[in-house]
Amino acid sequence: MALAAVVSGPADLAGSGVFRKTWVHLTPVPTALESDPPVLAHPDPESAPQAWRSSIALHEQSSPLRSSIDLASSVLPYLVLTVAMYVSLDVSVWLTLALSIPAAGFLLRTFIVFHDCAHGSFLETRRGNLWLGRFTAFLVFQPFANWRHNHAVHHGTAGDLDRRGTGDVPTLTVAEYAARTPAQRLGYRLFRSPAVMFGIGPIWSLMIGPRIWSKNQRPRMRHSVWLTNLALAIVIGAIFWFVGPVAWLLVQMPTAIIAGTMGVWMFYVQHQFEDVYWENSENWSYDDAALQGSSYLKLPKLLQFFTGNIGLHHVHHLSAKVPNYNLQSAHDQNEIFHDVPVLSIRDGLRAVRLKLIDPESGRLLTWHEAKALA
Repeated sequence: MALAAVVSGPADLAGSGVFRKTWVHLTPVPTALESDPPVLAHPDPESAPQAWRSSIALHEQSSPLRSSIDLASSVLPYLVLTVAMYVSLDVSVWLTLALSIPAAGFLLRTFIVFHDCAHGSFLETRRGNLWLGRFTAFLVFQPFANWRHNHAVHHGTAGDLDRRGTGDVPTLTVAEYAARTPAQRLGYRLFRSPAVMFGIGPIWSLMIGPRIWSKNQRPRMRHSVWLTNLALAIVIGAIFWFVGPVAWLLVQMPTAIIAGTMGVWMFYVQHQFEDVYWENSENWSYDDAALQGSSYLKLPKLLQFFTGNIGLHHVHHLSAKVPNYNLQSAHDQNEIFHDVPVLSIRDGLRAVRLKLIDPESGRLLTWHEAKALA
């Protein structure tokens, strides 16, 4: 047994400089997952934080075996399929395009490995998460340190009306939209349209956006972007030299577009649904934002596999230290997770219609609903 300390007051999220309130206690934590941990019922409100922490801590332990299986079913098949796609170009372009479908699935799983490394949850050591995270970040075209910082901001501000804008899907309130100029409203409408968000969005978020830096960024973040851009330029340039730019485009772009589209949609529905949690900073709660503002997207088992269980987003937002391979067991064995917002694939597709926040009702509204309020 070991003691897990949860620090009271401001806690730094992933070394990002973003702080949030959390719970205070020392909890005995088993060094390995129990074979059959008890199901946690709703605790007494006074003891809720301690009860949640002690139970969730059972699932925060990374497993070398499970991590190895994850790598063998994500990074390895993605690299093998990528090589096979280049070879298949000599046989048939249609074969190459067909291979891009499973390759996209394994690229999405590779992104989840990178995501877990950014949270320091995938491997047991900080150094292991750092270097594996850098490698998998390169495979998904992301600058590791910069993405980790932005994502930590997202975790520390999700559902906070006063701290929107970093690592999330830009979303205006009804009043903010009404106060915009006609040109600004048109730009927002275009951005929130499915054609832009799921057409241009995947390429932008995966390949273009991460290449851009700002002078206002911390030096470490800028350097992360610069070094990633340099490494990508060298590797892609070498591929161009060996097989040509057309071959690279035929192999890489279909895979990236398919994986990116699925990834953007998954990220969208995680915090964009009708009764999602929104509060001003003074009333905002990290726990409520996780349990009420993060969805449980129920997917068929095959899709759940390729998305690395990230549909169990409520668990992930309550404790980002739970690795993806423990999210399902954490949900199943803790009753506190059984009353969270549950979405089906159909619900997730319908959520694309939602455009504006109504702070009064605490709901996301369609254009038609927002117009009715005016």
